[in-house]
Amino acid sequence: MVREAPFQVLVLAAGKGTRMRSARAKVLHTAFELPLLEHVLRAVRPLAPSPLTVVVGHQAEQVEQAFADTDLAFVQQQPQRGTGHAVQTAREAIGRFPERPLLVVSGDTPLLRSETLEKLVSMHCARRASVTLLSAEIEDPGAYGRVVRSKAGTVERIVEAVDASPEERALHEVNAGIYVFDVPALLSALALLDDRNAQGELYLTDVVGRISNDGGIVCAVCASDPCEALGVNTLEELALAGDMLRRRRLRALLESGVVVEDLASVCVGPDVTVEADAILRPFTMLEGHSYVAAGSRVGPFVRLVNCTVGESAEILDHCLLRDSSIGAGATVGPFAHVRPESVVGAKAKVGNFVELKKTHLGDGSKAPHLSYLGDSTIGPRVNVGAGTITCNYDGTHKHPTRIGAGAFVGSHATLVAPVSVGAGAYVAAGSVITEDVPDDALALGRARQVTKPGWARRRRESLTREEKR
Repeated sequence: MVREAPFQVLVLAAGKGTRMRSARAKVLHTAFELPLLEHVLRAVRPLAPSPLTVVVGHQAEQVEQAFADTDLAFVQQQPQRGTGHAVQTAREAIGRFPERPLLVVSGDTPLLRSETLEKLVSMHCARRASVTLLSAEIEDPGAYGRVVRSKAGTVERIVEAVDASPEERALHEVNAGIYVFDVPALLSALALLDDRNAQGELYLTDVVGRISNDGGIVCAVCASDPCEALGVNTLEELALAGDMLRRRRLRALLESGVVVEDLASVCVGPDVTVEADAILRPFTMLEGHSYVAAGSRVGPFVRLVNCTVGESAEILDHCLLRDSSIGAGATVGPFAHVRPESVVGAKAKVGNFVELKKTHLGDGSKAPHLSYLGDSTIGPRVNVGAGTITCNYDGTHKHPTRIGAGAFVGSHATLVAPVSVGAGAYVAAGSVITEDVPDDALALGRARQVTKPGWARRRRESLTREEKR
């Protein structure tokens, strides 16, 4: 269906969310890495609405601040007297464009899809309806408002669950709380709302019945996936919505050619990119704007936050990587910690119990085990021995360490920054290096070994004599 353009959007986000048992505004609660309101906005924006207005109320300042760097216009609802009252508070904004259909969505419906909203708006325009609502068939409708149809199948009205008769509560088609209105018809019906109901509120659902009674065309689009109609009212529902979003994301990755070994434990965030033929092993978490290239293997028990993983790289068991880049063919882990602003070059190796902090490990270089490398620039083909530490902090400032191409740093070396080790140089095992090492030099910074023959035997004999006394 082809819809007319443009149209406008009103997002209802004023509710307190009492059943969340939280001081935070409901729409700011996070599901699948994003606030509930952000999920809704991401579903709406691809349709290019103009304007896009949000009704705020409870903790209005915090909600506006959280979305300050956006194209949103805000309207405050004080006090909150129901969904109908929320739309009433936005009458001035709505009325500026009476010729543009108005899409009204709830700010607590994170499972909405852009395709469903596009279908809803297109049908409204194609049928020149006065109101078109989104409904869903749910086995256990619970507290959702029921869609009441005539014998001919047309929508007559919506009744809230608390106001429904036993026959109406037995209906399984529910109102998703998402509508497209003809603005003049909406404004006329809004003026006639009253609060004579179980909750003493002004229901937006009553607008549908009034428009129907006035002879307006009322249409309904039944969502192909009933989950899209699910609103979040409790922390349990928040967790369930997050899990459904996670599984939806994984299904999309599988369809694109990504191997996901365990659907129950892998989590790939909404802004993460994973190329086909990458393998995500159990308990892998990819967050933020991470990118995993083709042929890479990640996991198990790995968390990446805003990281880039190159082609055919491997992130092994129990690793945490943040705000860093891993080159093609590199390996990291197991049990490695790569902290922000680190770069691991192509075919480089970061081994078990190695920590990088703001460090560039060059192509083909390796730090196989038990090292801390902070504020370091390490050239290509460098070997960093076990137990190596770059002492980058003097108690006040951080200092850099530089290691040139092809250098060899022996085990248990301590490099006291600021210091440089030249290309091709050797640092002997157990050395404390406090001065720069020239190219191709050997640096030793340890005490000379002293060996005393027979000392251990004499000590044991002495202890034995003392025990016999």
